[in-house]
Amino acid sequence: MRALVVEDDPGIANGLQASLRQAGYAVDTCATLDSAWLALAVEPFDVMLLDLGLPDGEGLDLLARLRRRPAAAAGRESLPRPDMPVLIMTARDGVSDRISGLDSGADDYIVKPFDANELLARLRAMLRRAGGRSSPLIEHGDVVVDPAAHTVRRAGEPVVLGGKEFALLLTLLQSRPQVLSKARLESALYGFAEGLESNAIEVHIHHLRRKLGESLIKTVRGVGYFVPLDAPPSPAGAAH
Repeated sequence: MRALVVEDDPGIANGLQASLRQAGYAVDTCATLDSAWLALAVEPFDVMLLDLGLPDGEGLDLLARLRRRPAAAAGRESLPRPDMPVLIMTARDGVSDRISGLDSGADDYIVKPFDANELLARLRAMLRRAGGRSSPLIEHGDVVVDPAAHTVRRAGEPVVLGGKEFALLLTLLQSRPQVLSKARLESALYGFAEGLESNAIEVHIHHLRRKLGESLIKTVRGVGYFVPLDAPPSPAGAAH
């Protein structure tokens, strides 16, 4: 999952970036409305954390601009994404402020100062709703992923994944059966400032197949990768 943090306080922005990266998000930060809109226009973010009082205006103006964008035609993706989940984070704790934020199109609202674990829980809930899921677990055949605990089990046995492997698996499962290009997967896993090897996605895919089964992730040559809706049957005596 890729998150955009729009926050002009460097201390808060850096702290959020560290917490989100530790939780497996690829994170970029912006300190102004203009830079945030530019970022949204060039990268497909999965969620935005939005402060309200910014140097060049109100965060609600950015939110309203985003929500006014027309939805993309079926089968196409346009940027910025008008339906992207947005969490407002602000020191304004009045009931009228919360109502205004939610009525302007925010999916949730959290008041500063806040606990990082509560913020992460709210993000998971937002992304669950956006994906049309009610269960906190993601199940695909004998593979069960717990985004909150960062755990994966196959046929009941724990499977150890690296941070990027976990993020890639989560992205593919949440997007099934959509085919995601290598560029789209790279943008979901790596922020602007993160180093990226040219074959990083292929290496992660190889590791996931080795740990979770060759048939879990399918390749469409020249297009990308996807997880089919129908999970393959679990082989008897599969290694974990």
